[in-house]
Amino acid sequence: MHAYILKRCGQLIIVLIAASIFIFSMIHLAPGDPIVVLLGERATAEQMQRMRQAFGLDQPLHVQYLKFLGNCLQGNFGISIRHGVPSGRLVLERLPITLELVFASMLIAIPFAIFTGVIASIRQNSWWDFSASFFSLFGVSMPSFWIGIVLIIVFGVVLEWLPVMGRPEWSLWSAAGIALTGNWEPLGTFLRHLFLPALTNSLWMMGMVTRLTRTSMLDVLKEEYVRTARGKGLREQWVITKHALRNALIPVLTVVAIQFGSVLGGAVITETVFAWPGMGRLLVDSVYNRDYPVVQAAVIICAFLFAVVNLIVDFLYTLLDPRIKY
Repeated sequence: MHAYILKRCGQLIIVLIAASIFIFSMIHLAPGDPIVVLLGERATAEQMQRMRQAFGLDQPLHVQYLKFLGNCLQGNFGISIRHGVPSGRLVLERLPITLELVFASMLIAIPFAIFTGVIASIRQNSWWDFSASFFSLFGVSMPSFWIGIVLIIVFGVVLEWLPVMGRPEWSLWSAAGIALTGNWEPLGTFLRHLFLPALTNSLWMMGMVTRLTRTSMLDVLKEEYVRTARGKGLREQWVITKHALRNALIPVLTVVAIQFGSVLGGAVITETVFAWPGMGRLLVDSVYNRDYPVVQAAVIICAFLFAVVNLIVDFLYTLLDPRIKY
């Protein structure tokens, strides 16, 4: 186990270095000059040169990257060109807001998708199966920005049931703490603001997990040990939940770990559509403003979170299948 953990930590370091090289190269190959964006086109050449020297942009790219990598190893992602504050602190301030959206999306998508996929598999070729297949195909096919706009029009403009823009000033955790005192209004307000962005961000994952759960369950239900369990006279719900579903969830868990990155990336679009002030919206604004340090910090932190989630999922395999050992 210890050797496996050390091996995965080594792989994590390699992934982060590769991600840093990729994002550093892409952001510097993009057209546009951050100094021109910051100072405007009327700034003199001398002013621009002083600003480039201040941010180290006058040095060769390989020197800039080595400095960036050295600073990252110390937890320093540089100073934001646009905001003039440490970019790492700027991203980490917005990260909890994005994680609220991401985990709410997964909380909506995963239970619903697994339930729908299981029912579709045990009622194969029924109206439920065809409905689940149609819904999953719809969720996978439709772009999230289009779904978000449709939900805004239906629930925000036509029905006027839910707010469609922004986020309350308080966090989900503070609203939940207030709810424990008996005042449920802040939590209700927060959940009403959160529902549409979370639903928009969850539909693609919901469709993918539904399709995979159905396929995996159909394969497992044909196995000998499932027929043996039925032959012993076990109740059908025990056969499905204890024997079939537990083994069918292993590939589903793998896809959920992979889709965590997609949900995190999809938050960029969702936060822009719903004016959700998280890391995704900060990333979009930073790309427009050519704020290199903030873009690099956001991508590196996202890559780290994605790698950690996949490491956790590897250990969850052992809980689903005791035959898996590290």
